[in-house]
Order: sequence, then structure tokens, then C-alpha cells
Amino acid sequence: MGSFLIVHSLLIFLLFLLSTALCNLDHTHYAKEIFQAAKREKDWLVSIRRQIHENPELKFEEHNTSALIRRELDKLGVSYSYPFAQTGIVAEIGTGSPPVVALRADMDALPLKELVEWEHKSKIDGKMHGCGHDAHTTMLLGAAKLLSQRKEKLQGTVRLLFQPGEEGGAGASHMVKEGALGVAEAIFAMHVDFTSPTGTIGSKSGPLLAAVSSFEAKIVGKGGHAAEPHQNIDPIIAVSFSILALQQLVSREIDPLSSQVLSVTYVSGGTVNNASPSYVEFGGTLRSLTTDGLHQLIHRLKEVIQGQAAVHRCTAYVSTREEEHPLLPAVVNDERLHKHVKRVGSLLLGPQNVKVDKKVMAGEDFAFYQEAIPGSMFSIGIRNEEVGSIHSPHSPYFFLDEEVLPVGAALHTALAELYLSEHL
Repeated sequence: MGSFLIVHSLLIFLLFLLSTALCNLDHTHYAKEIFQAAKREKDWLVSIRRQIHENPELKFEEHNTSALIRRELDKLGVSYSYPFAQTGIVAEIGTGSPPVVALRADMDALPLKELVEWEHKSKIDGKMHGCGHDAHTTMLLGAAKLLSQRKEKLQGTVRLLFQPGEEGGAGASHMVKEGALGVAEAIFAMHVDFTSPTGTIGSKSGPLLAAVSSFEAKIVGKGGHAAEPHQNIDPIIAVSFSILALQQLVSREIDPLSSQVLSVTYVSGGTVNNASPSYVEFGGTLRSLTTDGLHQLIHRLKEVIQGQAAVHRCTAYVSTREEEHPLLPAVVNDERLHKHVKRVGSLLLGPQNVKVDKKVMAGEDFAFYQEAIPGSMFSIGIRNEEVGSIHSPHSPYFFLDEEVLPVGAALHTALAELYLSEHL
């Protein structure tokens, strides 16, 4: 009886090893299959990206970019709905039934003059794809092509969100309000990262990017000749004390283990050297790794400016201009989806090429999707010194290593396919 149990246990163990080996073999074959399919489309991907790069469009003006995407989707036979948030598109591939997973790319460019001299430089003076959104759009369109080729294998539905107005327009909030998510239960997005080599990604659960708001203030006094200061109510003094007092909010009122930023970035007032102005304007940016922290910072900012103005016999007007520049919530990645990104990234790129992402105090309107459903944003490396892909986003010298395009298309595809297969 004892010998039988030993043999039985050994057989079970061998079957486990065999099934594990077969599973690993299947996964290896899958990764190779996806990558080969993406690499076959590299020339097409590069062509699409360069067309978008040469013709950059600012937030909510992405009419030509949107038309290009729709033309390509038509060629692929992929159904879509349009418009969302003025120029946005939502494509759908798969069974049309749950589970439903979403992938998102932003489309807009920056009001920036491109200073990189190359064959496909921006043709629009003062506008440039200096943040990689042309690559994001191309990689998602690449995923549309790969997914359409593999649609019979999809065990659910993939929604592809081509979003306008990420740069200062909170386009994601409009997409959500207009129903772009449908019944999606999870969403993924990627952003290029010039600090990491091409062929790597970074992912992290929890807080990743900051909640962001801008502010502007106007302190009104009474102008007059500088030789008679007692006849005036000097707003410059009130502004000076306000700015100094604001610097104490983060250093003396915020938990040192929290991450917040308050920066005054401009001051404007007065035009001559022998008279006090009647008012002074100033403003800047507020950032916090938690959305609640940002709301508290805004509350105290208003109290401090209004209080300092009153002390100096002035009147203060403070605005966060949310109609023009909506407050961005913090990007907080869902732990379960982060683990999915890490697992898929390791499968396609190798575990050595999947890093822990860095927290950054920049903002991203992807957070609006995460307020509606679980979501995860990760970075995809583009650093390649040989081609000059070494400059940060929002730089006029920003340049993209186009080798990233098939990598991103393959990652999007695998993230969606494997999510659906695991969530039936």
C-alpha cells in the first residue's frame, strides 16, 4: 500500500511538471506569435505615426487625425462610434458580449515649435507631437489591426478609445460622460518614457501620477504715486506676503510623508518705477499624489491669499479656472490590473524588462477613467541614444524611437486578449 501511494504521488507530480511545461510552451508560442504579427506591421505602423506627426493638432482640433484613424478602421472592417468629446472615436472588436476590456490612447499635440530637423518634422508651425501621443495613437491602431486579425480567438469584447484633449482639456472626462466606456470592466493605457530603454516597460500599483490644478489670483489695492505711499493701498506688499505664506503650506501643514507641490510660476503688476499699481496678478500650479490632498491644498490656498490681502487692506480674487482647466484627479493603479500588466509584460518582453514604475508629480487625465472603473497606466520605454530618443516630453527636441511601435501594439493586443481569456 505504501509503495502504491509513493508511485501515485510521483505520477501526480510528473503530470504537474508536464502540464506546467506545456503551459510555458503555450505561453512562449503565444508571445512569439503576437510579436511576429506586430513586427510584420512595422512599416505600416511607422507610416501611420509619421503621417500623424507631420500634421499635429491641438486639443479638440484633432479632425484630420480622427479621419485618418477612421479610414484605417474602415479598411480593417472594424466597427466604431464617432464622435466622442468632439473628435474622439470608440472602436469595438470581438463578440460584442462581456467580459469587456478597454484600451485607451490620446491623440492631441502640443503648442510647441519642433526643433528636430528630420524628414518628417511637423508641417504646422508652432505645433508638435512633443509628448508621444502620435505613437500612442499608432500603437492602439496597431492593436486594432492585430485584434481584427485574431478576432475569432477573442473571448469577449475589446473597446479601443481614441481620445482627444489630454493636454489641458481633460478629454477623458468628456469621454466618460458621453459613454465611451460602455460596459467595460477594466481599462489599460500606456505612455512613452524617455528614461527607460526601448523594449522595457514600467508598472506600479497604487498612486502613480499627481492630482493637478492651476490657480490664478488677483489682489486689488489702490494705486498712486510712489512718493506718497500713505495715500495708496499697495497690492505688491500683499502679494509678497501671500507668496511667502503659501510656501509654508507644504512645509508646515502637510504630512512630510505625503507628496504635494505648490509653485507660484508668475507675477504680473505695475509698469512704471514711480507709481504703485492698483492690482497685481499671480498664479501657478498645485499637485498632490492624492485627490483629497489636492482639494485641501486648494482650500488653504484660497484662505491664505484672502487672509493676507485683508491684512494689507486689499481685496483678493482667487480662481482655479476649472471651466478652462479642469482639476485632474490622481492616477491610482488598480493592484489586480497592475499584476496583469506585469505578467503580460514579462511574457512578451521577459521579466528582466519589466521594471517598477516611478511616481511622478505630473498629471494625466486617464484618472477620470479610473474613477469610473478599475484601470492601470504603465510606461513604455523609448530611450535610444543612437537615434536621439533622449529628450523629455514637452521638449522641442523630443524624438521617438520608432522601434517601440510594434512593441506597444503587441502589448495592447496581449493585455486585452489575455484579460478576456482570464475573466470569462
